[in-house]
Amino acid sequence: MKEHEHFKFSPGVIVYPVFFVLTIWLVFWFEVRFGYNLSKYGIYPQTLNGLRGIIFSPFLHGNIDHIYHNTIPLFVLSTALFYFYRPIAWRVIVFGILISGFLTWCIGRPSYHIGASGLIYVLVSFTFFKGVFAKHYRLIALSLLVIFLYGSMIWYTFPIEEGISWEGHLSGLITGLVFALFFRKEIAKPKKYAWEQDNFNEENDPFLQHFDENGNFIETQEDPEVEEELEPLSIKYIFKENKE
Repeated sequence: MKEHEHFKFSPGVIVYPVFFVLTIWLVFWFEVRFGYNLSKYGIYPQTLNGLRGIIFSPFLHGNIDHIYHNTIPLFVLSTALFYFYRPIAWRVIVFGILISGFLTWCIGRPSYHIGASGLIYVLVSFTFFKGVFAKHYRLIALSLLVIFLYGSMIWYTFPIEEGISWEGHLSGLITGLVFALFFRKEIAKPKKYAWEQDNFNEENDPFLQHFDENGNFIETQEDPEVEEELEPLSIKYIFKENKE
């Protein structure tokens, strides 16, 4: 796949992230409007019923602050994912939810783990590490931007604040790193110049032929062709009589 086919804007770059955000807000509105508490559908580690939370937990949030702090990162990071990594965007999201959720189920405390923060950590981790591994200048620039905006999130992969699922954050971070190592194909490759190609031959390169084996510049020699004699320049004047 060529580079211009990777970084190409399409309606899905905006539509899909907006759909994700609207979905989690619609679920939250449903809970508030009708007085339901759907937290019991979150991930509850080491229980069979808790496995259903692997699918449902990204759409559940405890309060307005929780969903607000997840909305902007989810929109920004998923938009970047669909623009820069369009061929694998859906796989990163779907498998990111499943694998990070399962890891949370394995290592989490006996409590309900809810929220889209696990997926957000998958996107942060994948976007940063994949840009570094890919060595493409655009993807590296995206990695630097992500680490500038969300680099402080790394602290929440440790149990520094009560009530925050650091296990879900850590699971998302690990999952994103694994994806960055696993997804190698269908990623924009850095541009290779002629001298970086496997079949490059220095002796046939027109530019390198201007230098000797010691790196000294060699002046090009003109072909010894007989120069054609120039015809003498002639000037013709036309006299017109003034009839006035």
